[in-house]
Amino acid sequence: MKFNIWTKTALFAYKYLDTIAEAIDKLVERQALNSFYYNQASSYNNGVEEVSNRIIELSQRKINLINIKVAIDLSLEEMPPHQAQLLIERYIDGERGEDIASRHNFTFRTYFRRLQKAEDVFTSIMAGKGVDEKTLSQSLKKEKWVTDIYKNFLSKKLGEEVSEEQLLIAL
Repeated sequence: MKFNIWTKTALFAYKYLDTIAEAIDKLVERQALNSFYYNQASSYNNGVEEVSNRIIELSQRKINLINIKVAIDLSLEEMPPHQAQLLIERYIDGERGEDIASRHNFTFRTYFRRLQKAEDVFTSIMAGKGVDEKTLSQSLKKEKWVTDIYKNFLSKKLGEEVSEEQLLIAL
């Protein structure tokens, strides 16, 4: 299977999804409460339609993030436990490869082979759930914090800094 940057991005972003979803809830609440205060100067930004559209957009963002989190959870559960553990330790817990290899008594080379295999299995399971590279890209490309993670992984793969133009082409 090909190297999937979106798989790594989704796994790395996983640990932040709950926090972002909670922040979106607070933004929705703030939008609703602030819409109560109406004055002529801000009538355009506080109109029912504008406030409703902002709340709907925020709610859709949260739905996308929760759907991805659930797909990741289910995919990790379906994987062989030793492969899921490698992905969790590397991407979700953010541990260094050397530490993971040492803990599992792998050589560093064996660690990379097993990690690549685990990534491939995870990517296949996610695709089987309808969450492939295209779906992830479409769901998350408006999330700047996620595209920054993606850009970092893409830069590492290419061995050079990725410009905003290159990032837009890749997305």
